[in-house]
Amino acid sequence: MRIVENRFTDAGPVESTIQNVAHLELWVGNARQAAHYYCRGFGFSLVAYAGPETGVRDRASYVVRQGRCCLVLTAALLPDSCIAEHVHLHGDGIRDVAFMVTDAAKAFRHAVERGAVPVAEPWEETDAHGTLRKASIASYGGLIHTFVEHRDYKGCFAPRFLAAVPADDPLLPVGLFAIDHVVGNVERGQLEFWTRYYEETLGLARRQHFDDETISTPLTALTNTVLSSTDEQVKLLLNEPGRGTKRSQIEEYLLFNGGPGVQHVAFATRDIRRSVRALRARGIEFIHVPATYHEALRPPLSDNSLDLEEFQELGILADRDAHGHLLQIFTRLPQDRPTLFFELIERRGCNGFGAGNVRALFAAFEREQAQRGNL
Repeated sequence: MRIVENRFTDAGPVESTIQNVAHLELWVGNARQAAHYYCRGFGFSLVAYAGPETGVRDRASYVVRQGRCCLVLTAALLPDSCIAEHVHLHGDGIRDVAFMVTDAAKAFRHAVERGAVPVAEPWEETDAHGTLRKASIASYGGLIHTFVEHRDYKGCFAPRFLAAVPADDPLLPVGLFAIDHVVGNVERGQLEFWTRYYEETLGLARRQHFDDETISTPLTALTNTVLSSTDEQVKLLLNEPGRGTKRSQIEEYLLFNGGPGVQHVAFATRDIRRSVRALRARGIEFIHVPATYHEALRPPLSDNSLDLEEFQELGILADRDAHGHLLQIFTRLPQDRPTLFFELIERRGCNGFGAGNVRALFAAFEREQAQRGNL
């Protein structure tokens, strides 16, 4: 759903009511196979299922968890389903970034009063394990945000979901423990609108802004804004294409996604080296940065607190600010369309997002784009 008119009110500062990311729902072509991929490849565990056997007639959903990271993988069972249409238009991708709140009806009402577009009025889901209260608003592209009021619900995930017994996993655990941030791409000229949308409707604060002179290579560029809740439990980043001589990674995404959407999700780990080794053993591939990147790191990061030799071996990027270091790495695409991918991030005090790594990352993304013929 694209919003073009200015719906915002001037009601003064808004207090954020969202607590954290409850889950991410991906709409996919085959949920059973996607669940197997994320469990086997990324080390998630299957914890719940909903489908015809549980009274859900139009879709099948598999819930997988790792630490506080929760993914809901949903596929259509009918050809005329809105899920099937969404997958046809966008491919496999994130439909819902759901937020945990203390009062779903209140969060929905405040957001709509301040300009959010309603998708679903507050509703309740009840079974023998308790009651969930939910409501949903629209965001950029086909993305929505569902407010989830959990309270004392004791079920495996939600009503009409059955608990699943996780399969034995003989491979090393990956060690992902939380969703650090979610990054979305919007069209050129729309970044400020959507930044204000999140400020006004959800009470997120604008933390950083980088223009296309800061985030660029000689070929491509982007403009970026960082938003977060006060306690930084929710961090959202927004990108729009900058001016460049070639098609940027953002423009490639917008083309193949059929418009705006979530470009990548960063999973937090406490030991990125162990996580990368475990993921590689599971068959996950990562973007390769230029060979000169780690050599250039040595002078600014020569305080002996980082093992740059091991980082070079594993392809891990490093940055730092006044508070500490940030370590990160990006996966290659987990699906055929050049849209959604994932990041691993380890924060050793650093609150940033790897601004010092931007040019190396852009060069790596441009090399991948060139191989696909999309640069």
